[in-house]
Amino acid sequence: QVQLVESGGGLVQPGGSLRLSCRAFGRSFLRYAMAWFRQVPGKDREFVSAITYGGGARVYADSVKGRFIISSDNAKDSVYLQMNSLKPEDTAVYYCAVARTYSTDLTTHEYDYWGPGTQVTVSS
Repeated sequence: QVQLVESGGGLVQPGGSLRLSCRAFGRSFLRYAMAWFRQVPGKDREFVSAITYGGGARVYADSVKGRFIISSDNAKDSVYLQMNSLKPEDTAVYYCAVARTYSTDLTTHEYDYWGPGTQVTVSS
């Protein structure tokens, strides 16, 4: 069984920064990529960013390009999301996810494991 645990969420003012972390626990497992999604009540879950194992490729949603940076530490089975220039519309629960198999489109891939989420609130 694989468990994902997110941390780093909180309340921040517009224009501020937060860094989310996600660590995978469990027996060794195959993974192709790790990703971040977000969701607000009443709306569909939204892709934010993904990174392939080894960091060879990074993908970002248009809404966060230039503001968010995804990175990973394979030795720690961890993925991070540095969020800068935060806006009120970034407010959401942020989820970490893992894809075990190859995908041609990480924005629409069916991810295999999910964390419980961490709340990010951007407000003055």
